[in-house]
Amino acid sequence: MTESLPSAQDRLNRLWDAHTTLEFAHKDPEGALATMTDNPQVIHVPTMCGGRGRAELLTFYSKHFLNQIPDDLEIVPLSRTIGERSLVDEFVVRFTHSAQMDWALPGFPPTHKRIELAMVVIIQFDGDKIASESIYYDQATILRQAGLLPDPKLPVLGAETARGLLEPLPLNQLIHRAAR
Repeated sequence: MTESLPSAQDRLNRLWDAHTTLEFAHKDPEGALATMTDNPQVIHVPTMCGGRGRAELLTFYSKHFLNQIPDDLEIVPLSRTIGERSLVDEFVVRFTHSAQMDWALPGFPPTHKRIELAMVVIIQFDGDKIASESIYYDQATILRQAGLLPDPKLPVLGAETARGLLEPLPLNQLIHRAAR
């Protein structure tokens, strides 16, 4: 039997799901902004890309994010924690770097490489609107898989960082590699 969420948490859960549907299924910047406060903030922390305020965020969504999401993007949910005014989503993202992606690889043309990475998003709410999103992921993992971080001696893994959350892969690979 599945426990139902308290109504306040259910409201945040439904709002976040509606927001991400507007982003990823419809690629609708105005619709996504309609779910947000009058002064929202979205930051992709590894690249410090995003927007503060509706005008800046509309520009980011329209020109540097939603229109650059690869057609084969897949999101695999891992966990979701919902508080009174916040939500934390953990998931794996898979895509082919088939388009310019200013938000993830600013300045690099498509490499056509397959990318898999773990992401965590922390969402803050103000009433019935999203106030902020802080998006965290390992930028070196993307660079490694895109072929832009070629030095094999650097302590950076690729897709296995995401896969290790989905299946039991060996741990401590970098420690063992460094000991050789």
